[in-house]
Amino acid sequence: MNALSDKQMVDFITNGYLVLQNELPDALHQSVMRQIDFAVQEEGNPGNNILPRVPDIAKFFETPVVKGALTSVLGPDYYMHPHRHMHYNQPGNQAPGGGQWHKDGYWSSMRSHRPWWVMMFYYTQDITEEMGPTAIMPGSQYSEKLPGGKTVLPTGKAGTIALVHFDLWHKASLNTSNVDRYMLKFQFVRLREPVSPSWNHVDPAVEFPADRPDARLNLWQDTWQWLLGNAGKPAAAGAQRKTADAHRHPAGVQRQADVAELEARLSDGDAVVRSRAADALGLLGEAAAGSAGRLRGLVQEASAEDAGLNAAYALGRMGAPGQQVLLELLSSGSKTASQRAAYGLQAAGAAAVPGLVEALRQSGENGRGLAAFVLGMNGAGASSAVPALIAAFEDESEWVRRNAVEALGMIGEPAALAVPALVRALREAVEGEARDGAVSGSSDAYAANQTYIANKIGYSAALSLLRIGRSGDPALVVSGLQAGLESRDRYARAYAFEALTALRTEEAVSLLIRHYRTARWCPDTHKASMF
Repeated sequence: MNALSDKQMVDFITNGYLVLQNELPDALHQSVMRQIDFAVQEEGNPGNNILPRVPDIAKFFETPVVKGALTSVLGPDYYMHPHRHMHYNQPGNQAPGGGQWHKDGYWSSMRSHRPWWVMMFYYTQDITEEMGPTAIMPGSQYSEKLPGGKTVLPTGKAGTIALVHFDLWHKASLNTSNVDRYMLKFQFVRLREPVSPSWNHVDPAVEFPADRPDARLNLWQDTWQWLLGNAGKPAAAGAQRKTADAHRHPAGVQRQADVAELEARLSDGDAVVRSRAADALGLLGEAAAGSAGRLRGLVQEASAEDAGLNAAYALGRMGAPGQQVLLELLSSGSKTASQRAAYGLQAAGAAAVPGLVEALRQSGENGRGLAAFVLGMNGAGASSAVPALIAAFEDESEWVRRNAVEALGMIGEPAALAVPALVRALREAVEGEARDGAVSGSSDAYAANQTYIANKIGYSAALSLLRIGRSGDPALVVSGLQAGLESRDRYARAYAFEALTALRTEEAVSLLIRHYRTARWCPDTHKASMF
């Protein structure tokens, strides 16, 4: 298995993508291309069924390069998501400039800065810029709004792969060649929070590119520490000092700049200067806690997204004063400010859990939902919040309930409380489909457009059981997953299948066999075949 290096992991955290190369026989790629071409031309795009329609595609994702990269970013027990798509870019089939910049529809209730999800763009043929590869915008994965900046068009021979952070802005570029361009988009999800590095980690004091206009040193360090299994903890002193010094120097601040100088820069007319000043204050940690009030104003700025997000992460590093500001914004700030505050509280780690539990009980709908989201992102460090999250299953807001259900799967323990609650949630969600005659919808401001998830509570409960079901009573879990197999939500059914496969008890296997008999796919059956 070809594990990623420290440098590649830093590149992925900061840029949001890596270009890799699968070394496979040309004959395999050509065979897959012929099968895809036949399916697309004769039957239409198979969508989610591209893998069973062309089973040889699975060989692309079993190589040391692919398994090493996915394990490095997602841990050893990642899951290939059932949503897959074959992108077909014909010559000249777009307006000048190509498609529209976008982020893919996401699968959680909110987008996560930490890499719980990734995508792979796989090219089955030699790909050139003229053929219209998917354009990506480096570093844009943390931006809610399209930030602007340089564009990268990954190219290379057949087997070229772009491993991308799930939330990276991307688009189809214009195909100016005379060749049909195919690209396989597959998605993968992490099942457990990191407890140790899963890549080839050798450097205890890596450095991040502090001289970039979009530098986010506190955010990047938070992601790095989380991937190391040190969620909520500051970087090693040596590494933090290096990045702090480097961050101040490009902005023209003296190497020994004090808090007052940095705080003054929070009012600079240049948003980049404000952003860097907020980041540098965060790297000083509690020593800069007196700046919490000034940073609060920056978090509330609607237009300067980089500065606002950096301010939120900085507050998350300033101990109790910073956490208090973030909790207030979480509960009573605008949607933009409260969402940024949630990400900042994620960086605060376990110390923020008591305040988040209080927000889960006392805030308005937006604050309650965000509190549940952050508790889940804090993983095992939020285990004391499990009873409060279970109580939130009765919340009047579907969005709050869904966040609480997903959070239990990320926290994991105590499984004796979490697993029965999730089984109950899955059963009740599926029963609601039959009782109400329709699957549930959602009007919340974050996920109202997730029409591809038909039963959001059932979907999230099945995903959480996929994550932690093995820690519960097998018979109880199987009974819940059996209900999940009956859901109208295709992704809830897929998660239930996978969770039963992970259990591998006699009862689970028997249930799987019964359902697989009607789910089997014949890849050779198509409209031109007779038998």
